[in-house]
This record gives sequence, C-alpha cells and structure tokens, in this order.
Amino acid sequence: MSPKTPSRTSSRATARLRLTALAVLPVLAFPAACGSADDSAGGVRPHDDIASVPETTADTPPTPSGSGPGTAPAAKSAFYDAQLAYVRCMRVKGGYKDFPDPKLSGHLDWAKVDEIASKPGQMEASKGGRNGVCVDELQKVMLAEPKRDQQKDYESMLAHAQCMRDNGVSRFTNPTMSGGNAQPGGDPNPASPTIDHDSPAYKQAREACKAKLLDGLDGMQ
Repeated sequence: MSPKTPSRTSSRATARLRLTALAVLPVLAFPAACGSADDSAGGVRPHDDIASVPETTADTPPTPSGSGPGTAPAAKSAFYDAQLAYVRCMRVKGGYKDFPDPKLSGHLDWAKVDEIASKPGQMEASKGGRNGVCVDELQKVMLAEPKRDQQKDYESMLAHAQCMRDNGVSRFTNPTMSGGNAQPGGDPNPASPTIDHDSPAYKQAREACKAKLLDGLDGMQ
C-alpha cells in the first residue's frame, strides 16, 4: 500500500481492500508500509465521541464507545483486546490522537477513521499509520477477528449497493464472490475513481444506506 494523495476518494479506494486482506492474510506478508503505533491510551472524556489519549498513561486502555462509568466493555475477547492494542498504537506512535475507540463489537468505526484519513497528510490513518510501526498490532487484529459468514456479508453488501444506486449513485457496482469470499463493490474503477465521494449526493446516499451494511463492513464499499 503506497501513499496516495489524501482525499475521501483515495481513502474509500483503500477501504475496499480491507476485506480482501482479511482473506489472504494467512498466506501473504502484511505490507511494511502499514502503520505506526504505541502502547499508550486513555479513557473517553465525558460527552466526547472520540477519546484523547495522554501519552503518559501507558497501561490504561481506552474506554469503548457507548460504554459509561462502571460498565464492563462488551465483546471482551481476543479480537476486542487486539483492537484496543491497535488503537493505543495508532494514537501515540501513529500520531493520530483522535483515532476512534473501537465499537463494543470490537470493530473499528471506519466512518471516523476515513474522516481522519481524508485530511491532508493523514492518508495512512486508514492503512495502519506511518512507517510500519503498528504492523504487528494490525496483523493481530486481523488474525483475531471472528470468522465471518461470507454469504451474509455478500448479501449485506449487495443490498447496500442496490440502495446506493436507488439513491442516485448509478455507477455503484455490486459485490462479487471470489473463492468463497465476499469482495466489496463500489467504484467501478478504484485505481482511477469515477464516483465523487465528496459530493453532497454521494454523502446523502451513504447516510441513507449505511444501515444495510453489517457491523464490520462499514467502509468496505
């Protein structure tokens, strides 16, 4: 994954590669340019959607989005724990102090991650950070994610693609199945995007159709 000009369009093109990476990770080495990280983290500030992390609190994990004081984190699993480690890494060593908390399910909030990555000089936020510092943490997240039902993922992305077209994004393509794995649809030519992801019409369609995607698929197409 080589750096591209920071933009919503290039960020979305990168996002389409995530599901494929999950399928091929056991047989392919993860790109060395994938990340930057740290061991530090902090809790969510009251009423903030995104936690900020003091660099001095190395042993305190971030509070998951949607939890409150005294509430034990849901989905306390190897996947969730690996995601917390990745978030800590991205916030400090990666330099993204506003990197969002994981959801209670353990999945990242890709809408917020892509928002960060769309800013000038921050494209790597959607790919693991700068200089490969977080590559180990990201690899552990991908290996720890519970096995997904590929047929359900395909049906979810198919419904989302149809919804996007129904809401005016006529070029939005359907997902496909390859080797038993669901592959995202979206822009017909990700290498040279033809869909303007910054247009008001596209953003309106995304908002209208976001509920069609299963948890963990947001940002895939």
